[in-house]
Amino acid sequence: MATPTQVALDTSALMMPVELDVRLFDELERLLNDYEATAPQAVLEELRRLSEKGGEEGTAANVGHDLATERCLVVDTEASYADDALVELAREDVVDYVVTNDRPLRDRVLEASVPVIALRGRNKLAITQP
Repeated sequence: MATPTQVALDTSALMMPVELDVRLFDELERLLNDYEATAPQAVLEELRRLSEKGGEEGTAANVGHDLATERCLVVDTEASYADDALVELAREDVVDYVVTNDRPLRDRVLEASVPVIALRGRNKLAITQP
């Protein structure tokens, strides 16, 4: 039996359902079929901090945190900063894709030769190859 595709989600990805009305997990299924979502512990920490701010961003972060704990495998990394943790997962071949709308992070992941899934158009995701 083939292992499911490993997909790491960053903070912006987990906030997409509220901020951008993106059906994140439906879109990943459309693109990849069988996948397993991963979120570094550092991303959960960032979402928790953002959720304390309140407002729309706080709500989006709160929902993102819930999605991460319910639908993702939470992994520990050496890096305590969320972007560095995702790049670490990419460099160490732990994940096949990283989902982000963060341009500097996208560029770092592509440099690590890992494809990036990001928003294309209003609410569809698309894959960018390195």
